[in-house]
Amino acid sequence: MNTTHWETKKMGKFTLRFRPYTLEMRHVFTVASFSRTTTPVVLTELEYEGIIGYGEASMPPYLGESQESVSTFLRKVDLSAFSSPFETEDILSYVDLLEEKNTAAKASIDIALHDLLGKIMQQPFYKIWGLNPHRIPPTSYTIGIDSEDMIRKKVKEAEQFKILKVKLGLDTDKMIIETIRSVTDVPLCADVNQGWKNKEEALEMAHWLHEKNVVFLEQPMPKEMIDENAWLTAHSPIPTIADEGCQRLVDVPKLQGVYTGINIKLMKCTGMREAKRMAELARTLDLKVMLGCMTETSCAISAAAQLAPLVDWADLDGALLIGNDIYDGMIVRDGECILPDRPGIGVRKNA
Repeated sequence: MNTTHWETKKMGKFTLRFRPYTLEMRHVFTVASFSRTTTPVVLTELEYEGIIGYGEASMPPYLGESQESVSTFLRKVDLSAFSSPFETEDILSYVDLLEEKNTAAKASIDIALHDLLGKIMQQPFYKIWGLNPHRIPPTSYTIGIDSEDMIRKKVKEAEQFKILKVKLGLDTDKMIIETIRSVTDVPLCADVNQGWKNKEEALEMAHWLHEKNVVFLEQPMPKEMIDENAWLTAHSPIPTIADEGCQRLVDVPKLQGVYTGINIKLMKCTGMREAKRMAELARTLDLKVMLGCMTETSCAISAAAQLAPLVDWADLDGALLIGNDIYDGMIVRDGECILPDRPGIGVRKNA
């Protein structure tokens, strides 16, 4: 799969290339609803006048996209009506209206276009947006659901991180937290992935987790349980964050009063343009902002990191969870996100 050749499509002044690639996880990755050892992605390149922008679509199983569906979508994209990548609004609006959903496929074009624009302007995108990279919060590192021994091993591997993200949602929740607390006292954030189904039990857990220095709850109950999530938010001692319950810009106003904040991911919202709009809208609604990721290469991670100075919490560890990253971009040093001072999204292909 990872030796697949690039498919090339010439479109007027633009050339689009894409190919499937499979990310290999360093550890089996388990959340409340499934386990996996790989993540399918599609890598993209958008070329204009000899300058190439890099993009990526990552498709964990629950998104409903696949390498085949992304490739099918990308074959439909035709940018020959556009004379310049600076027609960004028109280009991305056209891409968004091509089909419903397909948000990761759309994100792969959005990221490549932003990278291309930054390279033409010879500036990193965080500078084009006027953002200060020193304002990026420390990234969390994800500890998936596992046995006590493996959890201890993973936590020890994550010693550089100032905050850990813990996957919960099964009957092992307390064991996982207690195991982590036997090894470290760093702050935790708990991602339940819709695993809790009862609001009173969820509130009881929220109080217990608060005592264990858990700083927020991500998607504690199913996204359809709007009233129950709102009740929990009103009573919880720690903030609640919508993940599965927040996909795109249109969702954000509906979440005021239901959650304390939102988790923005490029693969859910079609890319950098809409992610930035979501962060800005959330601020006007007094919602906290978390910036998350899927399992991704440093390409999509570095793209998301360009807007990380706007957020309260960063969860940009996706490339650290894989063993076959083919890009060099944002790095993590002592738990801090370090953006390269390179144009566009700042990534280079590894030799």
